[in-house]
Amino acid sequence: MSTPAIALCICTYDRYDLLPGAIRSALEQSLPVERYEVIVIDNSPDAKRAELFSERFTAPNLRYVHEKTPGLSNARNVAASLANAPVIAFMDDDALADPEWAAELLNAYDSFGESATIVGGRVDPIWASERPEWVHDSMLGNLSIVDWGGDARIAGPDEWVAGTNISFRTSAILENGGFPLNLGRVGSGSALLSNEEIKLVERIREAGGQLVYAPLARVNHLVDVRRLRREWFRKRAAWQALSDFMMNPDGQAAEARKQWPSLIKYFNALPPHERTIRGFLHPTDDPELFHWQTGAVYMMTTLLLAGFEGVELD
Repeated sequence: MSTPAIALCICTYDRYDLLPGAIRSALEQSLPVERYEVIVIDNSPDAKRAELFSERFTAPNLRYVHEKTPGLSNARNVAASLANAPVIAFMDDDALADPEWAAELLNAYDSFGESATIVGGRVDPIWASERPEWVHDSMLGNLSIVDWGGDARIAGPDEWVAGTNISFRTSAILENGGFPLNLGRVGSGSALLSNEEIKLVERIREAGGQLVYAPLARVNHLVDVRRLRREWFRKRAAWQALSDFMMNPDGQAAEARKQWPSLIKYFNALPPHERTIRGFLHPTDDPELFHWQTGAVYMMTTLLLAGFEGVELD
């Protein structure tokens, strides 16, 4: 059998209700079957259950691996070590790949040449329930919704791609230390530590690689109802602050100190009885105010991690 051109990887943890759809979408790509392989890395704690589930899928280009060491970063590194293909793409277990996903990723690598080391594409939402009015447009990225518009291009400095639709030259992962094990989700996702993709992309770019945004390489991603709650966005903001702080403690602490006046301004914008710690939970349907609130949670978390060092009280 010839070497596949691309590996499609799905990392999962105890999501057997959603995983079949993701696997089917990966297996139903427009490419000839010999051109791509599908790798499922199952991190679920019950190895026997994982084995029984894997028996439901018998495609010749599918490998289903139970990985007992927990963590999304480790699972992705295992997939990269197993892949036969020179390119590996990752999607979530609650996502559905467009039939042209793999083909469009390969088109982007071909079009932009050897310097194209990372390619990601558009992520459209599958809303499990109606989008709340308090979700600001700028917060959609927290739900892994990505649509920068335009044609395929080298990504701009402020453009990023989501972990549910990102691909790499396999060698770039292996040669740049893989996904960092101190970042990324572990287990069921109660802890929302992230930035594992950002750190690896940063390393690859520093080594001369380029990130390409390919909008025709599309994935549809479930927006779970549990993420459409204000408390989830607050939690997401706090964990993002921790993730960013772990990557760059001094830089994040310095930035948070500069944002101290903005934090004070947020509290002063609230009704007087809310100008306490209650302000972080102030109920509002105003998307602008709620966006400001989650920003305040982010800033306060960073300042706490830095011990408020260097903050001057007026």
